[in-house]
Amino acid sequence: MKFRFWARSATIVFLIVVVVFAWSATLFAQILAAISISCAFGIACDAYGVRHAVALLLICSAITFTVENIGVVTGLPFGLYHFTVGADLPQIGVIPLVVGGLWFGMGYCSWVVAGALLDHADARLNEKGNVIALPLVAAFVMTQWDVVMDAPSATISGAWIWHKGGAFFGVPISNFFGWFSTSWLFFQAYALYLRGQERALNSARAQNREFRSAAVLLYLSAGLTHVTPWLIGPGGDSVDGAGRVWRIEDIRESTVAVMLFTMLFSSTLALLRLWRERLDSANASGAFCDRLLSSNVDAGGL
Repeated sequence: MKFRFWARSATIVFLIVVVVFAWSATLFAQILAAISISCAFGIACDAYGVRHAVALLLICSAITFTVENIGVVTGLPFGLYHFTVGADLPQIGVIPLVVGGLWFGMGYCSWVVAGALLDHADARLNEKGNVIALPLVAAFVMTQWDVVMDAPSATISGAWIWHKGGAFFGVPISNFFGWFSTSWLFFQAYALYLRGQERALNSARAQNREFRSAAVLLYLSAGLTHVTPWLIGPGGDSVDGAGRVWRIEDIRESTVAVMLFTMLFSSTLALLRLWRERLDSANASGAFCDRLLSSNVDAGGL
C-alpha cells in the first residue's frame, strides 16, 4: 500500500512538473520529454512484453522516419517544411532522432486512449472489427495532439518551419492530413502484428488499470502544458515561414481552446471508461463472492 501511495504521488508530481515546465525549449523540458517517452515505453512493456514493445518502437520508427524524410524532400504528405530543432543531434536522413521518440511516446499513449474508448480494444485485437477500428481512432487521437501543438511549436518556437506558412497560425491543413495518414499507417501495421500474438493480448487484458490511466494522463499532460504559456508566457508577434505576422497571444489562446475540446475531452472519456471498467470488475467480483457464499450456505443446509 505504501509503495502504491508513493508511486501515485510521484506520478502526480511528475505530471504537474510537465504541465508547468515542458512548454519552454530548455534542457529541462527535453529531459522531461525523455522521461515521458521512457514511461510510455515502460507501460508498453508492462502491457505486451518487452519484445512486442520493441516491435512497436521499430514499426513506428521505420514508418515515421520514412514518411518524414519523404515529406521534407517532396512536401508530401505534410507540406514543405524543415526542422530546426535537434540540428546538433544525431539524425536519420534529415530528421532529428528525437522526432522518432516523440512519435513513439505520444503514439503509444494515443493507442491506449483509443483502446480505452473502444472498450479495451488494444487487448482484443483478435476480435472482429477491432483491428480496423482501433488504428483509425488512435490516428484521430494522435492528430488531435498535433492540431494542438503545431502552431505554437512551429510559428512561435520555430522548432520546424513551414516554407509557405498556412492559414492555421502558419500551419497548412495538409500537415494534419499527413499526421493522420502517418499515424494510421503505423497503428494499422502494429495492430496487424499484434492480432496473432495471443500471449501479448492476454497480458494486456490483465494489465493494471493504473498503468493504462498513467498513459492517458501522459497524453493529457502534453496538452495541458500549453495552458502555462497562455497564462504567463510572453506576448508580441511571431512571423511564419511565408512572412505572415501572427499575434502570440492569439496563438496561445486558440491552442488552449482547441486542447480543451479535443485532447481534454478524449482523455476524460478514456479515464471515465477505465473507471467504469474498475467498477464493473468490482461488481462482478462481489457478485461472484455472493454466489459462492450462497452455494456454501445451501450446501451446509443440505
